[in-house]
Amino acid sequence: LCATGTAVAGENALVLAVLFYTPSLRAPMFLLIGSLALADLLAGLGLVANFAVRYLLRPPSEAAELGAAGLLLAAFSASVCSLLAITVDRYLSLYNALTYHSERTLGFTCAMVLLMWLLCLGVGLLPLLGWNCLRDQSACSILRPVTKDNAAVLAVTFLLLFALMMQLYLQICKIAFRHAQQIAVQHQFIATAQATSTRKGLSTLSLILGTFALCWIPFAIYSLVADSSYPVVYTYSLALPATCNSLINPIIYAFRNPDIQKSLWLACCGCIPSTFSSRPRTSSDV
Repeated sequence: LCATGTAVAGENALVLAVLFYTPSLRAPMFLLIGSLALADLLAGLGLVANFAVRYLLRPPSEAAELGAAGLLLAAFSASVCSLLAITVDRYLSLYNALTYHSERTLGFTCAMVLLMWLLCLGVGLLPLLGWNCLRDQSACSILRPVTKDNAAVLAVTFLLLFALMMQLYLQICKIAFRHAQQIAVQHQFIATAQATSTRKGLSTLSLILGTFALCWIPFAIYSLVADSSYPVVYTYSLALPATCNSLINPIIYAFRNPDIQKSLWLACCGCIPSTFSSRPRTSSDV
């Protein structure tokens, strides 16, 4: 987990550097990608800090343990909420296509992201405010020092957020499919355009939801049924895929974006390949 956290922090720091030093990447959609990268960066640092507190700090400090746990809670909460915000943004960009750019201004997006981060920071403060089992080890969950009841609340909340994301992405696919069908009718290429749009939408949907579900749902369900008496190796074996989601997020949401790819090419070799697609990518892309 410490090695994964280091890789997560480095990869997401690269995304933040590209967004920060590229003036053209200032649209609301890139702000949401930046929020996701910042959350995953802090999650990576939190994993390293948690390792240091548990295995390197002697004697162990309760304040340091609670602080490391709070950092992980805040970071992973912000990561999941940022993923939900990106999903909502994609849905609104299709559902309100005519008014999206006038309503979703950069200032509005900044305010929503700030509110989201304040909420997640509040979640991170919970271990310091009493959501811990340091005084009663029998009440500990697998997410020590979080108690079993509080871990169950977090797991149920996560599953509800995942269900909301899945519903939104299904609606996105329906809207995108309907748009592609209308365009295909106008150009009299119904079968070809419809098949292409459906295939692309389903593949992207499967990539996003499949990765998220495979990484997080086993750990969330395990958090509901297990407690601190379960073998630690089970917890680590399920926590590792969950943390790897922060390693995969930049690939799905950042490095696949043509604008970010251009910035990376310019930063690495000072040029853009001639075969690079010139089609602009928007947040409405499924």
